[in-house]
Amino acid sequence: MEKCLFIYNPFAGKGKIKSKEKYIVGRLQEKYEVDVCYSQYAGNIKKIILERGGNVSLIVGAGGDGTLNEIIDSVMRLENKPQIGYIPSGTVNDVAHSLYIPRNIKKAVDNILNGQPFSHDIMKINDRFGIYVCAVGMFTDASYATDQKVKKKLGKVAYMFNGAKSIFKTKSVKLKVLFEGGEIEGRYAIFLINNSRYTAGMPINKYANLNDGLVDVMLVESKKEVVRFFTICRTMFMFLRGISHCINKKHIHHLHLSSFRVEIDKDININLDGERMGCGCFDVNVIKGGATLIVPKIHKLQKRIKKV
Repeated sequence: MEKCLFIYNPFAGKGKIKSKEKYIVGRLQEKYEVDVCYSQYAGNIKKIILERGGNVSLIVGAGGDGTLNEIIDSVMRLENKPQIGYIPSGTVNDVAHSLYIPRNIKKAVDNILNGQPFSHDIMKINDRFGIYVCAVGMFTDASYATDQKVKKKLGKVAYMFNGAKSIFKTKSVKLKVLFEGGEIEGRYAIFLINNSRYTAGMPINKYANLNDGLVDVMLVESKKEVVRFFTICRTMFMFLRGISHCINKKHIHHLHLSSFRVEIDKDININLDGERMGCGCFDVNVIKGGATLIVPKIHKLQKRIKKV
């Protein structure tokens, strides 16, 4: 029987996975020999996977997008990369929405046992790996600056409140993007690297192709150091209506890239998959089909891509 490593964050969302552990393990044991591990502190998941992940065929993670990011980052460092099953139980669950993975625990486990593998592109940013978004500028600190207790109580509404508090004090970011055949430089309200249908709970990139080896790069211009009202509106429009409605808009730049460099001040925070990654300049390289996730067999995402 193949081996499975089940890792979960007992603090993600409202802690519902802990009460369902027996059920989840019982179901997984229908096909796998299951080893259960708990994420007890920041970096614990990475330690577990680097020590034991190379000896299993499947890693099942339960938690939010931050938990999934830590799993992805760790799996990408293994020589023998296991497949990844995901039980979304965080506040927003952007990746689950993007891949049509059900949030209901029973249905999520059914998907892991009966779904199909999907080769998902992975972003390597300096020495870190991410699966769906990297950003600097406006709104980008809301995911890690919002209090955990407030997130449990209000859900994704907590992010909106936290972002709204500082919306009119946001400073633009001066940066340069260098890529094969060109460069773009200026001051921007937000710089967004997207590889997902959903970001911040909104369907920002409805027709995203998640395994073409490319990412969408969006930059919203800001003429002033403090972001003005109309620039805030443009940014919100991009999130609400989607990238496809903004590609030809004035003051919004769109690039479709596989590798590039971002030159930025050393004190500017970088958000990777909803987590603070670090500060300063960074290089981005897309690894085509870098990680394999289990998705529903009738994968609606594929049908959407074919229609475009």
